[in-house]
Amino acid sequence: MALHWKLVIDAADPHAQADFWAEALGYLVEDNSALIERLLALGAAPEAATIEARGRRAWRDLVAVRHPDDPYDEESGMGLGRRLLFQRVPEPKAGKNRLHLDVHAGPGRRDAEAARLEGLGATRSRKVEEPGGTWWVLADPEGNEFCVQ
Repeated sequence: MALHWKLVIDAADPHAQADFWAEALGYLVEDNSALIERLLALGAAPEAATIEARGRRAWRDLVAVRHPDDPYDEESGMGLGRRLLFQRVPEPKAGKNRLHLDVHAGPGRRDAEAARLEGLGATRSRKVEEPGGTWWVLADPEGNEFCVQ
C-alpha cells in the first residue's frame, strides 16, 4: 500500500517561505482558518499560536502549500496530495541541503524560469552542465538550494 506524504521544510519565517514557494510552483497557500477558529472556540488552541496572514487566521509557526489540482479537506483546509509544509525552527540553516527540489521548467524555458524565480527572491548560484543535462542551482530566500531544469 502506498503512503501519503508531505515534504516538511524548516524555516525562520514559514509564511514568507510558503509565499515564495506557492508563487514559484503555482501552488496555493493552504487556508486553515476554519479549523483554527473552531479550535480556538473550543479552547483547544491558544490565541498566541495564531497570526493574521493573507487576511485570515493562520498558525504562527506552520503553513503549507498544496498543488491546486489535488484534493483537500474543506473542514481543515489541509491538502490531501502534493504538499510542502514550512515549520518555524529556532536555529538557522547550517550546511548543504541533503534533500532538494528540482523544478522542471519545460523545453527551452530553463533560463526564463530561473530569472522569474530570481524576481521572486531566489538567488542564482551556478549553472551545471553535464553529459546528463544542464540546470541552474538556485537558493530560496532562506538559502535552501533547488535546481531548475
